[in-house]
Amino acid sequence: MRQFTLAAGLLAVLTVSATAQERDDFHWSKAIGSGKTLEIIGINGDIDARGGANGDAVVTAVKRARRSDPDDVKIEVVEHDGGITICAVYPSRGSRANECRPGGEGHNDTRNNDVQVHFTINVPRGVRFIGRTVNGRVDAVALDGTAEAHSVNGSVTLETSGYGSASTVNGSIRARIGRADWNDDLEFSTVNGGIDLTLPASVNADVEASSVNGGIDTEFPLVVRGKWGPKRMTGKIGTGGRGLVLSTVNGGMEIRRGN
Repeated sequence: MRQFTLAAGLLAVLTVSATAQERDDFHWSKAIGSGKTLEIIGINGDIDARGGANGDAVVTAVKRARRSDPDDVKIEVVEHDGGITICAVYPSRGSRANECRPGGEGHNDTRNNDVQVHFTINVPRGVRFIGRTVNGRVDAVALDGTAEAHSVNGSVTLETSGYGSASTVNGSIRARIGRADWNDDLEFSTVNGGIDLTLPASVNADVEASSVNGGIDTEFPLVVRGKWGPKRMTGKIGTGGRGLVLSTVNGGMEIRRGN
């Protein structure tokens, strides 16, 4: 009986400790004008973004850790001419301070800090969204505007009625874009993972696609320039003109025809 009581007491202590290591202490909302950018920058943790109706942008963050103190990681908001950038900023170590800067240009080193920050975002219509993390997935769906989704170790999902780009290193990419009138090249790239891209049926694009260990399949009729190969393809969809670049090393590619 004594052993059971001690075990129950130990379990209670562990439960309290585990609860203390999860914090939901960041909630932010603000109106952002159409065409402005909402950018989320993390290091450890997932990013989940979903498009919403007209209204305020809403960002929440949940911090979790096993060893490190979640309170040591700060969520910083930087307002700039282009919009809003929100970052998970880890404690600085050494002479170079960690910082939150637009475009992912700020230095931010975790230095073995194991805090994970899970961002959940509501993106209003017409707002450009950018999500960046290092260790975690990025899911950005039902968006209504230009978008980018970037990870290093994690899968990426991007679905927008506008257009966008996506990248990762260790993970797959699944993307669906709704508009075919982009200006700069759209790029979808990974190293270890496949790419599944759905384009509007009306798209006209110059396509460059390459895969070292994987095939390339497309539902669009293609006019091929040069030699068609199982690992690399250069050609055009429709009349061409807009740049579309897809690349992976270990994985296949699917270019699908949408509505």
